[in-house]
Amino acid sequence: MSTLLLPRRHFLLGSLSALALPSCTGQCGSPGAPGVVTPEAARPTLPFGVQTGDPTADRVVLWSKTDRPARLLVEWGTDDRFSDTRKLEGPVATAENDFTVRMELTGLPVGKRIHYRVVFEADDVGRARSVEAAGTLRAPPGPGEDVKIVWSGDTVGQGFGIDVDRGGMKTYASIAELAPDLFLHSGDRIYADNPLSEEVELPDGSVWKNLVTPAKSKVAETLEDFRGNFAYNFLDEHVRRLHAAVPTIVQWDDHEVRNNWFPGQVLSDPRYKERRAPVLAGFAKQAMFEYAPMRQGPIHRVLSYGPRVEVFVLDARSFRTPNGPNREEKEPAIIFGEAQIVWLKEALVRSTATWKIVACDQPIGLVVPDGPTAQDGFANGEGPPLGRELEIASILSFLQEKRIRNVLWVTADVHYAAAHHYDPSRAKTTKFDPFWEFVAGPLHAGTFGPAPLDETFGPEVKFQNRKQGDPPVGPAGGKQSFGMLVIDGKTGRLRASLHDGDGKEMWGVEIEAQS
Repeated sequence: MSTLLLPRRHFLLGSLSALALPSCTGQCGSPGAPGVVTPEAARPTLPFGVQTGDPTADRVVLWSKTDRPARLLVEWGTDDRFSDTRKLEGPVATAENDFTVRMELTGLPVGKRIHYRVVFEADDVGRARSVEAAGTLRAPPGPGEDVKIVWSGDTVGQGFGIDVDRGGMKTYASIAELAPDLFLHSGDRIYADNPLSEEVELPDGSVWKNLVTPAKSKVAETLEDFRGNFAYNFLDEHVRRLHAAVPTIVQWDDHEVRNNWFPGQVLSDPRYKERRAPVLAGFAKQAMFEYAPMRQGPIHRVLSYGPRVEVFVLDARSFRTPNGPNREEKEPAIIFGEAQIVWLKEALVRSTATWKIVACDQPIGLVVPDGPTAQDGFANGEGPPLGRELEIASILSFLQEKRIRNVLWVTADVHYAAAHHYDPSRAKTTKFDPFWEFVAGPLHAGTFGPAPLDETFGPEVKFQNRKQGDPPVGPAGGKQSFGMLVIDGKTGRLRASLHDGDGKEMWGVEIEAQS
């Protein structure tokens, strides 16, 4: 069982079962269940509510968690009074997966609002049932219907966890207020290498007071530690409510394991007893799948959400070569790897969606250093494409060659919001068509930057919410952010906007779909 529970601060009132969104009395479950009084200790708990994710065609992945061997029971339909429900028996939660479960809901009617509710039934003689948790989602739309997508990244970084007195992770609540159809978490869902202390003194003299759990009091080195890091975020009511209302698409970046990690790395960080990055990454990946509504398989995947949108989720961590100067001309310096690039090109050729949204866990044109001489990202400073930039150049030239239009890139990672427009007329290479890259975040972490801009692909900064010399600030500093894409179902026109942590729009642009 996860080491998450037993927080140091007295945040959770009563048992963790009280954290499930809806509740019921007696024997909870399907309508008409007998009102049998069951001892609370016999009931499975449902501490983190429900979430859905990876919607495509007529299906979506449903996720939940309990605390003991228990079977997931599901009802879903298009009526919020559950008068037209389908009843499903899900899998049994076991210790092997930290009592998390996933299952697919299939046969979703196009474009309809889906309502669902779940309970866990103990896998023993008594068959006691948990309290009930409910959620909703919009099934992938049909022709002519609009789509609204929100993205951001970076949660519980730089020592900023859940401060209950300050309202918790409020950016998640701001996103929920806008009622998007999809939420894309662009990586750094956790900061496994950033332990929390109970108090953080802020520049204005006030104190940030973290909810701290055993798993968040040290760097993550074991499977239990990583599970506890992913579970920690669900202690926040805003996180639970957003995930219960909006399907999520998940990807990872570096802090799911350790800052700027790469395969084969051996850490020199004295905080770690286990210093082999591949071992840590294996634990992190298992815990990430356990705590996310995603299908088992590669992290890079494509998800179709109606006729107007496909999301191409990339993995810039699993296949990379060691971080170095990143200026190689011939020997490969890899982030995606050949197989993933071939997959992406083939998927883009097959796509019939109006808009191809490439979710990349690192920005293209911003220099992200790893120490004084190495680079963690694609960009390397000046000049023509070199090193890892050659992978980007290959993708961009392929898009031009195959006349694949309406491709835009979204990312997080750098802890500030920005809009970059790339154009070959400003670039060191001309083998690509102009395109946009939008950067958002953090959701709940420190903010810093802006990062240096690499001229290779001709970027122009159209907007950024920080300027050179701005001091780093935490969530209380007002620089959290997220981005939103709204696609007009009738015309195909896309509007991209960047919002602050309170949901206020900071900048926006409308982009016509090209034929």
